[in-house]
Amino acid sequence: MGPLIEVQGLCKSFPSSSKPALVDITALIPSGQMIGLVGPDGSGKTTLIRLMGALLLPSKGSISIGGKDTVQDAEDIHVLTGYMPQRFGLYDELTVLQNLTLYFELQGGDLLEKEAIFTKLLHFTRLKDFTDRQAKDLSGGMRQKLGLACALLRKPMLLLLDEPSVGVDPISRRELWSMVHDLIGEGISVIWSTAYLDEAEKCDQILLMTEGKLLFYGKPQEIVQQMQHRTYLLKAPDLHRRVMVKEILQAEEVVDVVLQGEDIRIVFHSQESAFKWRDRQEPEIFLKETPPRLEDAFINILGGSSKEISKFSSLSTTQNFSQDVLIDIEDLTKTFGTFTAVDQISCKIRRGEVFGLLGPNGAGKSTTFKMLAGLLMPTSGKAFVDGLNLRTSPAAVRQHIGYMAQKFSLYGQISVLQNLEFFAGVYGLEGKEKTKTIAERIEMFALTPYLSTSAEQLPLGYKQRLSLACATMHNPEILFLDEPTSGVDPLIRREFWDHINALVEKGVTIMVTTHFMDEAEYCDRIALIYQGKMIHVDSPGALKKLAQTKENPDPSLEDAFIHLIEEYDYAN
Repeated sequence: MGPLIEVQGLCKSFPSSSKPALVDITALIPSGQMIGLVGPDGSGKTTLIRLMGALLLPSKGSISIGGKDTVQDAEDIHVLTGYMPQRFGLYDELTVLQNLTLYFELQGGDLLEKEAIFTKLLHFTRLKDFTDRQAKDLSGGMRQKLGLACALLRKPMLLLLDEPSVGVDPISRRELWSMVHDLIGEGISVIWSTAYLDEAEKCDQILLMTEGKLLFYGKPQEIVQQMQHRTYLLKAPDLHRRVMVKEILQAEEVVDVVLQGEDIRIVFHSQESAFKWRDRQEPEIFLKETPPRLEDAFINILGGSSKEISKFSSLSTTQNFSQDVLIDIEDLTKTFGTFTAVDQISCKIRRGEVFGLLGPNGAGKSTTFKMLAGLLMPTSGKAFVDGLNLRTSPAAVRQHIGYMAQKFSLYGQISVLQNLEFFAGVYGLEGKEKTKTIAERIEMFALTPYLSTSAEQLPLGYKQRLSLACATMHNPEILFLDEPTSGVDPLIRREFWDHINALVEKGVTIMVTTHFMDEAEYCDRIALIYQGKMIHVDSPGALKKLAQTKENPDPSLEDAFIHLIEEYDYAN
């Protein structure tokens, strides 16, 4: 059999952009496989998927699927493919069953087959007990499963999934991945665009793109093998490990450096570079070689992490860092009617600590965040932020914090500069101080080319930059980050955490929620939230030790996440 998809000399340009979206892409993609589509934001992944689905016309070149040309046989392509975009268009006010019915009718489904198709898909997606629930009340994972069901109403030859697991917790991600793998067994081929490199590593083949160009096409193991003997772990003291990360990255032998729990993960240009760097250290430090992963190869092929130092490092702070325990929570509870969203949570969070909240969708993480940020009044319990009582002084508490919401929450209709000016005013900055701070944030986050651009039209990475710029306008003592890097690529994630690490060294306390387990490794401590309860609090390394078994002696943090939740379910 020949390839399922033939891409020949494909180019795509848009009148609104001076740069082409795709440049001379050629690939022969076989049937019956999971193909990962990876690359930085703006690399052309979504454009390529839309061209494959005959939703865009190529500027040059061609794509054929199952022998059908996407231009000449567009209607046939629409029958052959199922497409799930990044933000799948569910109707929030409609139930699960009503959404399925609407898409079934829009696609001209056979009414005689409707009941059998719905029964199969609802069983497959485990949504059969939720058919009367409105889409707005579904968890992130359930929404994605419903989107997948809508894309499968007509069993396609090719399923196009554009970042289907963004914002989905690790348990739901594994379920979604398992479901899609079952489709491969049924003869459906899958293109899976993803920002998660651990997902891409499990694909049969990957297309690695940047700036519209195809850098690599093949098995992920082939590109990972190129990194053999170049990846190492270094034990580091807790006190200065964030400073060490940036210092190590400055070395010419080093490609990438990130925190990995209690260790520092270093990627070198070669094994010889590793030994050369180690031998310069006084006293000589211990490097332990660790297996490479796709993310190491991804960063390497894109030229390595930026060696630029965050300008937060050079900014002076006017905050009075007087107390060691900055956030003190005692039996914090929040109920909505008869539903308990947060159930008697207690913990103490130190100044200058990165404290993570992990948990499945709907576990109560965002509700906890909103209470601690003074945006939601607790039902009972106590919470003190820098000595201020959250129940009696919520407005005063808000002056000490910066908050970056789960979804882009700036004003999309106004420009970048207007957003900066607005938030500076909200946080009480005036006159020269306001002008100076806005100028610093513009320079710090390289926002000059976008000052007149409306916020909603920014690339995702720049939306994150603008959000962080606005949240830190008043040099807060505490920064709340609710899934701050959801959907962004590893390069942007590193840039973001360079800024966070610099703030931590200034004594700022960070509270962060994330579904990205590698990002959770950057935390000093993690609270695992499940069914509104805090079931574990400890360092990433300690949580992984709790999940050790004979079958899995070296569990990942994702393994630990799933193991500890399953263990809790079994015990209760």
